[in-house]
Amino acid sequence: MSAYGVVTFINLIPSFSEGTSAIDLILELIHRKPATGNIMDGLKLEIQGKISLKSVKLTYSRRSDHPVLTNLTFSSRSGQTIALVGPSGAENSTCISILERFYDVCEGAIEIDGQDIRSLSLYWLRTQMALVGQESTLFSGTIKENMCFGLKDILIEKIMEALELANALNFVANLPAGLHTKAVQEALDRARQGRTCITIAHRLSSIQNSDVIMYIDHG
Repeated sequence: MSAYGVVTFINLIPSFSEGTSAIDLILELIHRKPATGNIMDGLKLEIQGKISLKSVKLTYSRRSDHPVLTNLTFSSRSGQTIALVGPSGAENSTCISILERFYDVCEGAIEIDGQDIRSLSLYWLRTQMALVGQESTLFSGTIKENMCFGLKDILIEKIMEALELANALNFVANLPAGLHTKAVQEALDRARQGRTCITIAHRLSSIQNSDVIMYIDHG
């Protein structure tokens, strides 16, 4: 048995080594400081939802001579739904990246309620936005943890309101553990009512109720 244990341990050494390398990379990522500055510094507004992009230009640092967005200008009123359409590679999703400040624009400005987003607290800015992908993603944890992910001190009333908007209140209420259950086009339509939304369109059904439809081609 002891010899078998030694052989098993030796066989696991490469896995331990790979795991250690992975941990180092994760820790490096966690401690990396964002190029956009301290995420807590900056203003906090009472959001109304007006969004403006003014003559925006964006280039990536590795290809500074090749702009991906050039002179992009559009605005939305509070509560409008804006649909961005265009061929593959037209940089539609890049518009979301610059709104979330994953990248800062090279020229022009992005404003929310008349305030340049670069003057706002990055942490606060991202807590004011919700990003819904094409595929639903659930994290390992409870329904409540998934709903509160990234936010702190959320009132139970807000969670119940979100469940109702998602047509999931009765479903969750009937689960034995309720919100503490381990953890799923109509719900999105209800959730965006009264909110300013930007939709990256991949099919006509997702933009048919939009207030404005913009076509983007090569930035």
